[in-house]
Amino acid sequence: MNIKNLIERISTRLNFNKHFKRDFNLFLSLSTQTTQRFNINWKDVHPINEKTEKTDFDRHYVYHTSWAARYLAKTKPEKHVDISSSLFFSGICSAFVKIEFYDYRPADLILNNLVCKPIDLIKLPFESNSIQSLSCMHTVEHIGLGRYGDNLDPDGDLKAINELRRVLAPNGNLLFVVPIGKPKIIFNAHRIYSHEQITEYFKDLRMIEFALIPENGNEGGLVINPPNELIMKQDYGCGCYWFKK
Repeated sequence: MNIKNLIERISTRLNFNKHFKRDFNLFLSLSTQTTQRFNINWKDVHPINEKTEKTDFDRHYVYHTSWAARYLAKTKPEKHVDISSSLFFSGICSAFVKIEFYDYRPADLILNNLVCKPIDLIKLPFESNSIQSLSCMHTVEHIGLGRYGDNLDPDGDLKAINELRRVLAPNGNLLFVVPIGKPKIIFNAHRIYSHEQITEYFKDLRMIEFALIPENGNEGGLVINPPNELIMKQDYGCGCYWFKK
């Protein structure tokens, strides 16, 4: 960070603190003019600055889970198995479909219609060709990098992909999501894949749909069957794949 940016950040912080104190004192004064239903004390303040023109959100995680939820609403499987994707996705979708959620670090999430269990993605405990509706979203890019306490393995992602392909039932559906752009590893956070790499890894499956979440919001939200020029522009986009066996 250069000196100019540092000065701007400090100035912004100082201005926020000044306005925050002003707002607190004004709110305290206004509170004396109405029924005092809550205790208000300076020692309890928790300054948060979200005065933005629009609500910010993580494009990858809001769009890809919305895409996947629409798939479940459309296909209405009797049961859906999710491997280490967003807990928000499994929790919300369990309202209308039975969900089995598996993770290397199991979650203590208690909801009806939802089961949470531990699993190792590179050695799935399922029979081959046994799962009709399966998802693994924004997960495989982490396997083998040690981020979650798993063993270091440069090919951990490929082993996980092979397991997903193995357990998927004939005519079964797989939702698969990873970062898409110029191939590289951001150790130990994640891998970024090219679109061509993913289609090659799953070449024995049929791709029903490909949706791209561009990193630049001006290029669209969830772009179904995007043109190749848009795919090639990505450094850290998000690819959403619907495969069928």
